[in-house]
Amino acid sequence: MLKKQFNIVIVLALLLGIGSCNSERKVYDSTDKEKKKGNGFAIGKYNKLLKSGDMDAKYDAAVKYFNKEDYTRALTLFEELVSVFRGTARAEEVLYYYAYCEYNLEDYIVAGYHFRNFVRQFPNSKHTEECAYMNAYCYYLSSPEYSLDQSDTKLAIKEFQRFTNQYPKSTRIPECNKMLDKLRAKLERKSNENAMQYYNMVDYKAAIAAFNNHLKDYPDAKQKEQINYLIIKSYYLLALNSIDSKKQERFKAAVDAYIKFVDTFPNSEYLKEAEMVYTSALKNIEKQNKPTS
Repeated sequence: MLKKQFNIVIVLALLLGIGSCNSERKVYDSTDKEKKKGNGFAIGKYNKLLKSGDMDAKYDAAVKYFNKEDYTRALTLFEELVSVFRGTARAEEVLYYYAYCEYNLEDYIVAGYHFRNFVRQFPNSKHTEECAYMNAYCYYLSSPEYSLDQSDTKLAIKEFQRFTNQYPKSTRIPECNKMLDKLRAKLERKSNENAMQYYNMVDYKAAIAAFNNHLKDYPDAKQKEQINYLIIKSYYLLALNSIDSKKQERFKAAVDAYIKFVDTFPNSEYLKEAEMVYTSALKNIEKQNKPTS
């Protein structure tokens, strides 16, 4: 009897458990379906809007998507509205939003193009100064590592300089100057690395030209002292590896470079090494001047 009652209890417990599991599963399924239904409704509404011919509704929706940071949907709508509203009072705001959609989606090259286009089309807009700055800033963000091609870096410098000349009283000037310093430092580093590469490849003639060009382009270069020392050494090593008819001229160039170096950097850390090169160059000149028996 007790055994029979025990079995009944177990069966009831199992039935209740199954019912509970099914109940929980139903609730979960219901919620999941509601979410899918909600997303489907939103997608359906957006697709319906895309097919609509109501451009005012599209504009309002695009602005709402933009404010919700749904830049992909906003971009699709603004892309159509740019041509639709061209020449109308709303064209200015449409292009402004359109450029910022591209910017927020991190397509800086395209965004920069649209910011430049805005400045050209609306030179008297309340957004013109901002868009001129953003054009330069997009080039700044596109500027790659110093070891890569620096075309965008040079364009960023050009556009920041244009901005500072056009808006000298802008509150953005201090930030422009900071970014200009970073961009110039990148170009300076690339120039120095290129010159050093020639030197390390034992192409001393090219190294001398590259070092001199570097000092001309960056008269306040951080490595100015080292570069001037390497010019002395490059002339000397070039002379050593030259044919006899070229040796005299190149050893003399090393001597002249040393004299200039001592005058400019009398307390240089490279002074001792430079003096050794100078002394050896003088000996080689003397040797070259000795008449052959």
